[in-house]
Amino acid sequence: MFKECPVDESRIVNLEIKVSHQDVVIEELHQVIYEQQKTIDKLETLLSGLNKRLQDALGDDAEIRGHEKPPHY
Repeated sequence: MFKECPVDESRIVNLEIKVSHQDVVIEELHQVIYEQQKTIDKLETLLSGLNKRLQDALGDDAEIRGHEKPPHY
């Protein structure tokens, strides 16, 4: 039913080496993503704090305006 295929040992070894290298690369990428997420979390916390401080400084009635032209234009 199944046809016998000759197994080339060097081919298997090369595949195992490739898989091993891929495991290392995947772990390195995981570490990079983890560090980036920590940085994003810190930046979000900082931005939230700065936004709160700005709102407190401007008061409750003040609006943060975009790039509007000043009234003298």
